[in-house]
Amino acid sequence: MVLVAVDVIGSPCWLSLATRDRSAAERFYGAVLGWAFRQGRFGRAFSVAEIDGIPVAGIGAVAGEFAVPVAWTPYFAVDDADAAAARVRERGGTVGVGPVSYPPGGRAALVADREGATFGIWDGDVLAEWSVGAARSPAWLELQTGNAFDAALFYGEVLGWGQGDSDGCCDTSYEEDQVVLRRRGQAVARLNSGPVEEAAPKPQLRPRWLVHFKVPDMDRAVALALENGGSPLTGQERSDGRQMTLRDPDGGLFTLDQGDE
Repeated sequence: MVLVAVDVIGSPCWLSLATRDRSAAERFYGAVLGWAFRQGRFGRAFSVAEIDGIPVAGIGAVAGEFAVPVAWTPYFAVDDADAAAARVRERGGTVGVGPVSYPPGGRAALVADREGATFGIWDGDVLAEWSVGAARSPAWLELQTGNAFDAALFYGEVLGWGQGDSDGCCDTSYEEDQVVLRRRGQAVARLNSGPVEEAAPKPQLRPRWLVHFKVPDMDRAVALALENGGSPLTGQERSDGRQMTLRDPDGGLFTLDQGDE
């Protein structure tokens, strides 16, 4: 697999699911999203999901070991993981795990912004084939936060948003009450303001990063999710059939979006 040096600091560079049972997660997401799996580089607890041989996400049975919630986490490329983690702390965020070194030459940390939304930082080579919006997965990332403008300032200072090259890498804009992050003109993440609380009884109302996966047939994908142990969020309504947030069997949240392959 071709690896290239990080060319866009601050952009999403990987997506990983922390779970308790890797095999169960593989069965579920394989059935719902059509993923195949191979052994990951970081040990037996890790695997890489692929579509047509192209990597789309990682799965690691590390939720118990690291005492972290079962969750999908986006990772953003940084030029220095230790410096980025320090910037997180300086700006009121927290560092939960790391930075930790991974062979053959990367460093990663699991951190949270000021409102508690968890994300990862990665300092090292990235996969040339991976990109938000490519193939079916992931379609895009969504931050649910109290104030999208304030959140954009935090992430901009930590990750260098708005300081990209002339190709428009990692630029942000304010569009329809959202802050939109673009990588080379492609929208890859949206920051949404809303009534969020860290201890809200409904998980969709807590500050968090949500990952959206595109599926060609929403009804079939939801049916497969339910058949394989998934569940819809309590009280959620599907108003137009275009989007649905569910839990996987281990409790991880993800959103399905109706769209062409």
